[in-house]
Amino acid sequence: MSNPAVLDSLQRRMKAMHSLYHQAVETMTIEHVNHFEREGVLPIAFCLFHITNMWDASFMMMTGTPPIWNADWQAKVQMEIDDHGKHRTVDEMVHQRIGDYDAFQEYMRAVMARTEGWLADLDPVELDRVVITRPFPPQIASTYSARVAGDQGITLLDAAECWIYQHGLRHMGEIELARGLVGLNGMTS
Repeated sequence: MSNPAVLDSLQRRMKAMHSLYHQAVETMTIEHVNHFEREGVLPIAFCLFHITNMWDASFMMMTGTPPIWNADWQAKVQMEIDDHGKHRTVDEMVHQRIGDYDAFQEYMRAVMARTEGWLADLDPVELDRVVITRPFPPQIASTYSARVAGDQGITLLDAAECWIYQHGLRHMGEIELARGLVGLNGMTS
């Protein structure tokens, strides 16, 4: 059974990761995030929208709460491709661009605030709840979270760790590398 120390650690790590995203977007311009390096290299815009929109969609699977992203947000943010791109090719997603960078940051902050608020109010016992049972559907069976899952399936802790925290750190690494391509420094050592 999960304990309060596990939840406390998850809360602190999530806030720290979110702080990296805040720092990243505050130190980049729309030209940086929409920069086209070359074919086969995804722009920072892809990483930023992909991870934020995946966090938003994951929240639905973990809590049953509908995503924040909708047609109104798309009209404000003006994503070139209104899709997180998980099931699309690099050739398709290399064209991803953010139209209104300030509106995107507003969306990102809303998703992060919702996640942090949920974690702040979460009963640690909930971390043990199974959110996807075995056998996994094909879309889940090939994921990292399926590799992490225990005998019963993917728990809420597994989901939060894999879908939000670890996935977020993966894309932050890509963003830090891509910052070098647009003449910016990394943010951590």
